[in-house]
Amino acid sequence: MRPAIDISHGTHGDVKDYAEANDLDLSEAYEELIAAGFASVETPDGN
Repeated sequence: MRPAIDISHGTHGDVKDYAEANDLDLSEAYEELIAAGFASVETPDGN
């Protein structure tokens, strides 16, 4: 289930640009970018 969240128009536009540049649909682009964000930060359990 996806959360209902507000995303700024600028951020959404950046994701759309990323999707188009990488031949992804919008859901794939959001998933890829969120996964990359998680990979770039340390979680509380150290993973």
